[in-house]
Amino acid sequence: MATFGTLSDRLTDTFRSLRTKGKLSAADIDGTVREIRRALLDADVALQVVKEFTGKVRDRALGDEVNRALNPAQQVVQIVNEELVGILGGQQRRLQFAKQPPTVIMLAGLQGSGKTTFAGKLAKQLEKDGHTPLLVACDLQRPNAVNQLQVVAERAGAAIYAPEPGNGIGDPVKVAKDGVDHARRQQHDVVIIDTAGRLGVDAELMKQASAIRRATDPDEVLFVLDAMIGQDAVATAKAFQDGVDFTGVVLSKLDGDARGGAALSVASLTGRPIIYASTGEGLDDLEAFHPDRMASRILDLGDILTLIEQAQQAFDEEEAKKVAEKFATDQFTLEDFLEQLQQVRKMGSMKKMLGMLPGMGQMKQQLEDFDEREIDRTEAIIRSMTPVERRNPKVLNGSRRLRIARGSGMTVTDVNQLVQRFDQAAKMMKTVARGGVPSMPGMGPVGGKPGASSKRGKKQKSSGGSRSGNPAKRAAENAGLTAAAAAAPAGSGFGLGGAPEPSEADLAEIQKLFGKG
Repeated sequence: MATFGTLSDRLTDTFRSLRTKGKLSAADIDGTVREIRRALLDADVALQVVKEFTGKVRDRALGDEVNRALNPAQQVVQIVNEELVGILGGQQRRLQFAKQPPTVIMLAGLQGSGKTTFAGKLAKQLEKDGHTPLLVACDLQRPNAVNQLQVVAERAGAAIYAPEPGNGIGDPVKVAKDGVDHARRQQHDVVIIDTAGRLGVDAELMKQASAIRRATDPDEVLFVLDAMIGQDAVATAKAFQDGVDFTGVVLSKLDGDARGGAALSVASLTGRPIIYASTGEGLDDLEAFHPDRMASRILDLGDILTLIEQAQQAFDEEEAKKVAEKFATDQFTLEDFLEQLQQVRKMGSMKKMLGMLPGMGQMKQQLEDFDEREIDRTEAIIRSMTPVERRNPKVLNGSRRLRIARGSGMTVTDVNQLVQRFDQAAKMMKTVARGGVPSMPGMGPVGGKPGASSKRGKKQKSSGGSRSGNPAKRAAENAGLTAAAAAAPAGSGFGLGGAPEPSEADLAEIQKLFGKG
């Protein structure tokens, strides 16, 4: 996440210096803890939290669990990860629903923290889970706040109760109470109350929020906190806790480029769990907050579980089985590939998804250079083909490729590279769908033992494989690929190059996704 990018870089650099040491001395640990302390303070983490965190890390790092470890550096990373999970709240906490509906959820926070947008995001997510939420417009102070909530509700496809025009007109406490009664009559099982905020904490704000809480007796009071406001985050959270109290925290604007470390302090200092994290402006950019997954992202260890969950939401299981069968029987076409691209588009930003992979923090520049519009270009090329050409790319001669390039606004080279990459990907996925191990251009099967590539090459040569004098070309041909495909530039069409080889567990997971596990 962008907000924790600088902190992640600092911590990753600190741990990198430990990898070359077989045994860690007290001086090594002290130096590491010192760098961690600096990184946290630079990221605006509260001093009290930093002291407690680094103290626990130092005590555990100097203990027997590191001295007995086969890899002390990895053990220190594990300790930091566990303690980071602790200050983020320990375990995930979900929304608590009332036994007797409707469940009343009240939103509180400063003006501009993202309460209204979050209300729409939460309503949309609850609808996906089978609930019938009702948005209640109780922000009657800010200009056009009611209109904004109406627009957000329309985009989210949620019902809204807004009897007052706002702009300083109306009683927010009465609207909140009447809204709950309206939800009960109309059989809405969740009520989301959007309250007013202020530019700063003041007595009038707290008085109004407290009155709404007493009138509606909410099951959840969610404090929406802007992750980019720095050290003020802690003071604001404590002020709302003392004045209104809240049951959970929502971190908004985690896609920003501010240091944002103060957000790490909120759960620890208030004793209230972080329930949601808002990662963008879109109504789908809302994630349930998992302390362990967030800690892994900060330490550049990836977040595969969230990535898999997003994939399961976007991809249809029946469709995935059909695609797996087509892979295994050589029937996968560019039409099917176009459908898969559209499914990937539903998952959101490719940069965000790639950023969830372990070690991608070290490829930050490649991620920044990755062009999201590459999918649009690929789709334009495929849509410029005739149905016959999509089903059988082998009919694409020179004149056809020139016509496709002109029709899509691309070049013939772009068309050639797409076809080459499609052939390469189809062969790899066919191998995976059949339970085999795919080969990569210029090397042996993925996940093989070091040095096994050259041995396999010799065996293939004796059994009638390629006899080219060029080693790179011979390896590519023995893998069933053309030299042009091996020389195709990485980083476009089918993702970034230079990624780590997947493990056997990763391949097993891929097979499960294709229904062959």
